[in-house]
Amino acid sequence: MNPSHTSLADQLRERMSAVGISDRTDAPHAAIDSDGWERLALELFRVQYASVPAYRVFCDVRRRTPDTIAAWHEIPAVPTQAFQELDFSAIDPGQRTRVFHSSGTTAQRPSRHFHHAESLALYEDSLRPWFARHLLAPGPEFPQGLSPRCLALTPPPESVPHSSLVHMLEVVIRDFGAPGSGFTGRLAADGSWDLGLEPTLATLESACAAGKPVLVLGTAFLFVHLIDAMELRGLSFRLPDGSRILETGGYKGRSRSLPRTELHAAIARRLGAPRIIPEYGMSELSSQAYDSDGRFRFPPWVRVRTIDPETGLDVVEGEPGILRIHDLANVWSVAALETGDLGRLHGQAFELMGRAAEAEPRGCSRMTH
Repeated sequence: MNPSHTSLADQLRERMSAVGISDRTDAPHAAIDSDGWERLALELFRVQYASVPAYRVFCDVRRRTPDTIAAWHEIPAVPTQAFQELDFSAIDPGQRTRVFHSSGTTAQRPSRHFHHAESLALYEDSLRPWFARHLLAPGPEFPQGLSPRCLALTPPPESVPHSSLVHMLEVVIRDFGAPGSGFTGRLAADGSWDLGLEPTLATLESACAAGKPVLVLGTAFLFVHLIDAMELRGLSFRLPDGSRILETGGYKGRSRSLPRTELHAAIARRLGAPRIIPEYGMSELSSQAYDSDGRFRFPPWVRVRTIDPETGLDVVEGEPGILRIHDLANVWSVAALETGDLGRLHGQAFELMGRAAEAEPRGCSRMTH
């Protein structure tokens, strides 16, 4: 008998619960050894092949089925652009209660990642331990168990119900945020995201007066607008020691673009040199990667490969290739995805090098509502 989606999700939750807050970058991957991870991946492929009609057709065309493959890296990976045209979902249409859209340009048809209560609960179970490990890890000015004030620069979830990023931030604020946490952004008339400058400045000033660490969460685009506005007004803050910044990337024509190092230097000048942690994620995934040393890492239920776009084969480690991501938390959709992002792999850590030349632009700064 094939395992069900629910039983696979429960097996995965057992592994997720083993991931704790630690400064060691390799410790969490003991939560799922290579053999255990591959077994789950192959079981999930069998379930998704049987339950996701669009994926079954995709695999049949490539002559890759559960009966013809022997290893996880043979599982067919769906290009994220295909989510724009087809429903890669095991959830019956009548049971879909949430859909996350990709954040490309407003002229593009967005990708769609469907959820119901069970899949959304697993998304949140995947989010919490890895976020806590990277953003809430204790330090000299950040004691174990601290609930910091969280300031999200994005619009609130009721304004952008199809944004996986904003849902992520909503979960962070709900589960980790101290009183006074919230959203200060807003949705513009054209559907783009605007920085709510006055409430943002007021919240930053209040956080500085309170003297307790704060988490500021937002896209690169929104941070550029904040830094530019502060520079124009001659303002700067020194956020309390232990404060941290989550920067999720994303420009796409909504502001001037800055190299990441330049953006982070500008944030440090205006906000008092808080620790800055970049994040990598997308609407088609259920897990996120964080950068702590110039390289991104996903949680142990995710594997990353770099692929030669011409041959479809793995490139030599350290050489640039297309990122192919296998996220076991995508239980009710498709676990194996091929992105349009370029990267260099170092073990299971990777450097992000930008979009492939033929790939469509993406970024939460252009999220439509």
